Amino acid sequence: MSAARPLTTLRALAAIAALPLLLTACGYGADSTDDNQRAEVAADAEKLSTDEVRIGYFPNLTHATALVGAEQGFFQKELGGTEAKYATFNAGPSEIEALNSGSIDIGWIGPSPAINGYTKSGGKNLRIISGSASGGVKLVVDPDKIKSLKDVKGKKIATPQLGNTQDVAFLNWIAEQGWKVDAQSGKGDVSVVRTENKVTPDAYKAGSIDGAWVPEPTASKLVAEGAKVLLDEADLWPDKKFVITNIIVSQEFLEKHPDVVEAVLRGAVKSNAWINANPDKAKAVANQALKRDSGKALPAEVIDPAWKSITFLDDPLAATLDSQAEHAVQAGLLEKPDLTGIYDLTLLNKVLKAEGKAAVDDAGLGVR
Repeated sequence: MSAARPLTTLRALAAIAALPLLLTACGYGADSTDDNQRAEVAADAEKLSTDEVRIGYFPNLTHATALVGAEQGFFQKELGGTEAKYATFNAGPSEIEALNSGSIDIGWIGPSPAINGYTKSGGKNLRIISGSASGGVKLVVDPDKIKSLKDVKGKKIATPQLGNTQDVAFLNWIAEQGWKVDAQSGKGDVSVVRTENKVTPDAYKAGSIDGAWVPEPTASKLVAEGAKVLLDEADLWPDKKFVITNIIVSQEFLEKHPDVVEAVLRGAVKSNAWINANPDKAKAVANQALKRDSGKALPAEVIDPAWKSITFLDDPLAATLDSQAEHAVQAGLLEKPDLTGIYDLTLLNKVLKAEGKAAVDDAGLGVR
């Protein structure tokens, strides 16, 4: 992957009907659903500055910090008498819309919808306040048709959505091979086929695609159908780390209720610490939450390899978001924006200091 460069902004095309595609993150399940039946508020617990905080996330392994934090009660414990309420989403546009409308206050979301949501609002709707997960993205292929990376040329490879995080990464990788693809149509030396994650395994089984550049657990679902991992995207990044999930907050909510935001961040940091200290238990809890939220748990042959490929961490890996935005520019999907101010890591670093952990950096993209 190329080094971080000046960030960029949406072209005029982002204002047209194609924008929802550019904002879509990688989720499963149906429309947004409310779920308020997790850990209960203790009767004698003291409230913070508001009665409730509404938290959004996807029923997705890359959002396991939220899954585990809600299921294990880490958030509610830190919030005391302020009630944590939850809503699940299957795509970035609906979560960004919910944040903008005030239906949720805090959310777990991928880098592309965070960038696009921020730029679309002129930098006035959200802040990234923490990282959550890294990795969990792979190029998986039909081993009978593709035996090496050079064999990808001329093949049909799926990505989740036009302009989403994995689509941009694949377009950038194609360019680094010296191949040409029109970003909008997906036509060229490689056929980039935009396919929803939930239908990609069926498309693979039907033979309509030869592989896919996708997040977990879709990658492991394809492997369970006979595909092989040809490339782990982590191998393309320094230290094998790149942001796949951030925590965002409404700027209005952050301004009015910093104590509540800090409490949620304490819960997130403690969730990640528990996940990393108890990986097998955490995997089981996350799968239990997935069953609760989406109606179906993942089988062992899918969740076991998927879980191993995701790193849960508090660092937002801001420099890699910078690089991802630059890759979108190079693909012709973005023009130069000013993303200064997209991060506010003040409360996260306060929480990390209290936990005896090192501060994290915003790569020069923080509030000034």
